Amino acid sequence: MVFKKMLRAFGVGGPSVDTVLDRPRARPGETLAGTVHIKGGDHDVSIEGVALGLVTRVEVESGDGEYGATTEFARLAVSGPFKLAAGEARDIPFTFPVPFEAPLTHVYGNHLRGMTLGVRTELAVAKAVDKGDLDAVEIHPLGSQERVLDAFGELGFGFRKADLERGRIHGLRQELPFYQEIEFHPPREFHGRVGEVELTFVADAHHLAVVVEADRRGGVFGGGGDAFGRWVFPHEVALRTDWEGEIGRWLGDVAQRSAHHGGHGHHGGHGRGGIGAGGVVAGAAAGIVGGMVLGEVFDEVGDGFFGGEE
Repeated sequence: MVFKKMLRAFGVGGPSVDTVLDRPRARPGETLAGTVHIKGGDHDVSIEGVALGLVTRVEVESGDGEYGATTEFARLAVSGPFKLAAGEARDIPFTFPVPFEAPLTHVYGNHLRGMTLGVRTELAVAKAVDKGDLDAVEIHPLGSQERVLDAFGELGFGFRKADLERGRIHGLRQELPFYQEIEFHPPREFHGRVGEVELTFVADAHHLAVVVEADRRGGVFGGGGDAFGRWVFPHEVALRTDWEGEIGRWLGDVAQRSAHHGGHGHHGGHGRGGIGAGGVVAGAAAGIVGGMVLGEVFDEVGDGFFGGEE
């Protein structure tokens, strides 16, 4: 698939840039490869640089409420300064590493509602930067992430939407200034008692952190509030983990001790509480953390993964 971005540094007659990706999809940690094609206009120019950026939309809270802000989260300089003669054609190949924390845009071939992510080309001429349009790139889950998503589907949760929140998760090493929340409807029998359930991944080259937040509705077991859980496994362990069992046991603990709260810490900027009595406990295996948090329970019936209601 070809992403075309025509940039005019000086209006009519200026140079143009046409960026072609070999394959506009990748998994976190992989690379996007392609070529930047530059064509001179009707006069010679001095190009100061050409760069690519991975860009997405992040929700930001302000005094006027929440708004979406276009955010560049990875950048690659593909060329330094050079002279471009009138009519000259120049091709610059590139490989663009995708961060392990890159948010997912597609699962099982389906677009995650609410996610926008793309690559943007910037051409700098005479100290002016001309930015191209944002063209879509698909980010598909790692195998370890897909295993967790499989479990959510098997347990009966229905996908609602996804978004990105500016901030950081306490206690986890996080490179990007935002995190993704994949929101689910609870199983049907818990509608009215439990609100949305949010899933967050924080990955690096070696480990996958899985963070779950359940919105407890008041009036069933007492007060409302949020319940949190988290697991941190090496990718190879996450691939063979019984996530249906792990999440099911966590939900059992939530049911038994619903009067208390635990957590994975706070998301930066949201003021959520620190780790409580039911928080993170170390596992016996090296590098493994098991999450147990106190809150309300979910059951194993409900909509399919993409069958949730708006």
